[in-house]
Amino acid sequence: MNRPDRIAALKSAAKERILILDGAWGAMIQSKKLNEEDFRGDRFASHVDDLKGNNDILCLTRPDIVRDLLDAFYGAGADICETNTFSATVIAQDDYKLPETDVRDINLEGAKLAREKADEWTAKSPGKPRFAAGSIGPLNKMLSMSSDVNDPGARSVTFDQVYNAYKTQIAALNEGGVDLYLIETITDTLNCKAALKAIMDLEAEGLEKLPVWISGTITDKSGRTLSGQTVEAFWNSVRHVKPFAVGLNCALGAALMRPHIAELARVADTLVAAYPNAGLPNAFGEYDEKPEETAAMLRDWAQSGLVNLLGGCCGTTPEHISAIAEAAEGLAPREIPARKRVMRLAGLEPFELA
Repeated sequence: MNRPDRIAALKSAAKERILILDGAWGAMIQSKKLNEEDFRGDRFASHVDDLKGNNDILCLTRPDIVRDLLDAFYGAGADICETNTFSATVIAQDDYKLPETDVRDINLEGAKLAREKADEWTAKSPGKPRFAAGSIGPLNKMLSMSSDVNDPGARSVTFDQVYNAYKTQIAALNEGGVDLYLIETITDTLNCKAALKAIMDLEAEGLEKLPVWISGTITDKSGRTLSGQTVEAFWNSVRHVKPFAVGLNCALGAALMRPHIAELARVADTLVAAYPNAGLPNAFGEYDEKPEETAAMLRDWAQSGLVNLLGGCCGTTPEHISAIAEAAEGLAPREIPARKRVMRLAGLEPFELA
C-alpha cells in the first residue's frame, strides 16, 4: 500500500474498532541492560560525551533492538507502533552534544525501521493492517514556564528555537515513511503549538499531509497539565488543527486518569485516545500493576464509550498490550459527539461564548 491508502485504511479501521497502540519503549530498552558501547556503536565510537541512556540513538547503533521491540508490540496485538524518537530533537539531544545532522538521521532511520516492521506485519495479516506513528515527545525546556525561579520572564529557549527543532524532526519522520504524527506526553501546550505550527508550515511548503494525534499529560490529581491547563482548556488550545485524535498519556495510571478521559470524551469532536502508565511507580520507580489489572480498567472505559484508541505508557510491556487488545476486542469505538458551534477559547481555564 502507498501512504494515502494506508492513511485511508487507518481512518477506516478507527471507525470499525478500538485501535491499539504499543507500550513503554523506555522500560523495555532498560531491561536489555545495555552498556555504553551499545549506544555508541561504530558511528559514535569517538563521540565527545557519554551516550548511555540515549535510547533514541539506538535507531542508528542497535537497530536490531528497535526491530525486536517493534516485533514484540505488533505481535502483542498493537495496530500502531511508535518510532523510537521520543527525544529526538536538537534541543533534547544537546544533552548528549549531538549535532542536527545526527538528530535528523535518528528520526529518519527510526521512521524507516517502524515502516519496515509495519509493512512486514501487514503482509502477514492483511486483514489487520499495521501503522507507524512518528513519536514527537516533550522537550527538557519549556516555553510557558520560567527557567529561573527568581525571574518569572526567564526562558531557556525561544519559540523559534522550539519550532525549528520540531520542524527538523517532523520533516525527517515524514521522509522516513510514518503514517501519522504522535505529539505526546505534552506538559507545555505552547511547546505543542510550536510543533503543530511546524507541521502546518511544512505542509504549506509541500510536505505530504499526515494525520496528527495529540496526547497531553495530566501531572497529578489537580487535573491540569504542568503548564496549568485543564483538560477542556487544553483541547480548546489545539482543536484548530482538527487532529485525527486527541488524548492523554503518562503520569497517571488508569485508575486516576479515568475522570480526565471522560471529560475529554465529552468535549472533543474527534477520536479520543488514552495510554496510561501501569499504575503509579513504587518506591523503587518500578511499576507493579499487572497486565490483567490495567486491561480490566481500560475495558471499562471502552464499555463506557469513552475511547477510540488504547495503549500503554510507562511500565507497560508487550504482555500489557496483549491483555489490553484482548480486553478491547469486539467493543465498539466511542461515537464522536456533534457539538454546537460556538466560540471556544482557553487560557488555563476554558471559555465558551454561547
